[in-house]
Amino acid sequence: MSMAKIISIVNQKGGVGKTTTAINLAASLGVLERRTLLVDADPQANATSGVGYDPRNVKASIYECIINNVSPSDVILGTDNPNMDLLPGHIDLVGAEIEMIDMRDREQQLKNVLDQLRDQYDFIIVDCSPSLGLVTVNSLTASDSVIVPVQCEYFALEGLGKLLNTIKIVQQRLNPELMIEGMLLTMYDSRLRLANQVVEEVKTHFQQFVFDTVIHRNVALGEAPSHGQTIIMHDATSKGAVNYLNLAREILQKNSLTRIPDHERTVEVATEE
Repeated sequence: MSMAKIISIVNQKGGVGKTTTAINLAASLGVLERRTLLVDADPQANATSGVGYDPRNVKASIYECIINNVSPSDVILGTDNPNMDLLPGHIDLVGAEIEMIDMRDREQQLKNVLDQLRDQYDFIIVDCSPSLGLVTVNSLTASDSVIVPVQCEYFALEGLGKLLNTIKIVQQRLNPELMIEGMLLTMYDSRLRLANQVVEEVKTHFQQFVFDTVIHRNVALGEAPSHGQTIIMHDATSKGAVNYLNLAREILQKNSLTRIPDHERTVEVATEE
């Protein structure tokens, strides 16, 4: 029985497509027949509402698991998406930062929660809050790798140094196994020269760490969460759905968990001519 790979989606900058990526990557991995758990570690709980739950009505959340040692199996909710469950978030997580300060091994609390679930899933995707606070450090300590969404806009690289530094400190002190899964370019608009410049800049800076898959600006991607749906349930033929399925495939390939079927390969080649 293989153990789940835990991937955190992190960037302390808000509005870069973090929650969109967490929700839709998890859904895409589910569609590709991997048992996936989406973990909402953001007090805004947008990942929870984005898959159709009202965070105010959720009986228990990740907060209870971290602070009161509630078993995560009792908190997990199913979703409409194939092979995808949710460990919901809650506004109470804001208080968790303060409540955890006096805990022993305070950076390890989320790891203790997620380790209980590792044998039940293939992937655990954690949506982090837009900060580098204690809950995010907990996510990094619990994870095998991180995906950093980078918005294709003017100040794209701003703040990335700080984030990479935090990752380095976590690697040195708390989680030597932590790796960068990849930098993901989001909200790409091919018509904008600036967007293309950002792509070049990020690729120059981070080279092999940048995913080949780029997430395009897409109306359906923006609409889906207001319907409480992942992009795959909302509009499976949209560019956004195709982008995230490709990202999921790329991650499976990177982790040697898949071979791209030959018939799909030929289609790729045919479209490029």
